[in-house]
Amino acid sequence: VQLQASGGGLVQTGGFLRLSCAASKRTSSNNAVGWFRQALGKEREFVATISWNGGATSYAESVKGRSTISRDRAKNTVYLQMNSLKPEDTAVYHCAVSQYASASSQVGHYQYWGQGTKVTVSS
Repeated sequence: VQLQASGGGLVQTGGFLRLSCAASKRTSSNNAVGWFRQALGKEREFVATISWNGGATSYAESVKGRSTISRDRAKNTVYLQMNSLKPEDTAVYHCAVSQYASASSQVGHYQYWGQGTKVTVSS
């Protein structure tokens, strides 16, 4: 499975972005997908996850209420809508696909990782 994350960019505080994660294989539509981010000098952290059918989602406390994860299984694409962006949201955002159907915030739950898309929020 190859993943292509896109949609990052430079945005002002309070702005919004929609990140996309396109998977190369149709089988990924039966698997959970997660978004993680890594800021410069920091460890990778969980952002959001969605189960295979979109029935279950979970968010990190830092983005809860400001972000929405969704998926279009027909397009093998998962989206992360991020609103009210803050400078602390600045990071490279990676999407990942699990071999499992259930959503999870754990890095080890995911086997396939994309290269990431950079989000920069200016103050």
